[in-house]
Amino acid sequence: MNAHPLEEEGRSTRSIDPCIVVIFGATGDLTARKLMPAIYNLARESLLPANFGCVGFARRPKSHDEFREEMKKQVSDHSRVKPIEENIWSNFHEKLFYHQSEFDKDEGYEKLKGFLGELDAKLGTKGNRIFYLSVQPKFFPLIIEMLSKHGLIYKENENNWSRVIIEKPFGKDWKSSMDLQNHIQKFITEEQTYRIDHYLGKETVQNLLVFRFANSIFESIWNYKHIDHVQITVAEDLGIGNRGEFFEEEGLLRDIVQNHMMQLLSIVAMEPPIDLSAKGIRDEKVKVLQSIRPLSKNDFQNNLVRGQYGKGFIEGEQVKAYRQEEEVDKSSNIETFVALKLYLDNWRWTGVPFYLRGAKRLPKKVTEIAIIFKDAPGLLFKHHNSKNDPNVLAIRIQPDEGISMKMNCKVPGPSSPVQPVKMDFRYGAYFGKTPPEAYERLILECILGDSTLFARADEVEQSWKIFTPILEYWSKNPPKNFPNYPSGSWGPKEADDLMARDNRNWRIP
Repeated sequence: MNAHPLEEEGRSTRSIDPCIVVIFGATGDLTARKLMPAIYNLARESLLPANFGCVGFARRPKSHDEFREEMKKQVSDHSRVKPIEENIWSNFHEKLFYHQSEFDKDEGYEKLKGFLGELDAKLGTKGNRIFYLSVQPKFFPLIIEMLSKHGLIYKENENNWSRVIIEKPFGKDWKSSMDLQNHIQKFITEEQTYRIDHYLGKETVQNLLVFRFANSIFESIWNYKHIDHVQITVAEDLGIGNRGEFFEEEGLLRDIVQNHMMQLLSIVAMEPPIDLSAKGIRDEKVKVLQSIRPLSKNDFQNNLVRGQYGKGFIEGEQVKAYRQEEEVDKSSNIETFVALKLYLDNWRWTGVPFYLRGAKRLPKKVTEIAIIFKDAPGLLFKHHNSKNDPNVLAIRIQPDEGISMKMNCKVPGPSSPVQPVKMDFRYGAYFGKTPPEAYERLILECILGDSTLFARADEVEQSWKIFTPILEYWSKNPPKNFPNYPSGSWGPKEADDLMARDNRNWRIP
């Protein structure tokens, strides 16, 4: 059995099979900014198998050498470790190759099959394959079907294996998600399917499980008796950039809330798993999603806010409104801001609201989980100029990954005022190195065959059951006030009103 990625000694005890990673969409933005730098850094830290190859599959014609030079520039620009190390790259680039084909051409897949066979003989990769689908979701079913048709996907056995990594979004709503799942399961098994959500690869997200279940001081108070509410914020200062066409189809709810934020919520709220196996952890995450109270019409009107950014200022520079972005409808009603309140109908979290807020063009980029504890009982320190603030445990996912605790403390001097202070732990400062990028961890886990950090089919299904009614409601009730928040602000007034009705405020991370 392979050790689990969250076990302390797991990284050194797991054997790594030789393999080839084939990236569909190899000339795209994700490959350039994330995937190739991640694979390079795995090579740099000697975490790839000795017998390894990477093949880029895309529609644009180019040679192996042209692809290698392009990837070298992208790694130089986007790697978390700079500058690029020439001695490592000289060995790494010899394992990079390029294959040109349309996604729907049988001839291209037949040539790919022959080429991979040649690489197996040359590199000693033994027929093990990972197919990474870094393409538009509409191509997922086609590519998987073509891979199966041409014998490139096969069930795992004692000799070799093949696996498929699928990028989000996995469907556009519950029905399309189920249709996609029903289609691909004709060709690959659930054990071969790795639905990637890069938030699960972030060091702080993984540490959240250790933080909760390895420290009894926190686990004992992780319930409705001590926690007033939970806030989860995923804020980005950027707009949509060159993703106008994609965002017009997806929107913020599909792009961030339905996947990233629900993964964070499920890990924060889950019960202790029976063990650290993929099944044990994923079973508990699904139970959280199943316990989320369905939203009613009243919730749609009072506990759900959508917004779209207008023009404004980010770091002193004027930026344009969403409707002025490239490839965006000038009267678009696509949301770039979502805030909502959810309840979990289970014993641990009864009566505790979870407030979710995700958005583009906020004042800064930050992803944070904030646990706000209930006020201390009594009136001992509610006098004079004392600030008897609630205790807050903040888990910062990005940037500056770490954990902080806000507590009340007496200021030195005879007047005895009480003032909130913060205890702060940051990964980079304490361990003296930058945590690995999420894609590094996730690609490695797929090579190792560990699916713990990937979404299971029933997780995706339960999440879509929660959010499909919202999408249906919004389609029938278009907004009348877009854009409704300026770029550089913390969102529309309605989001503040949502909290104010509960006598609470959004935390400014």
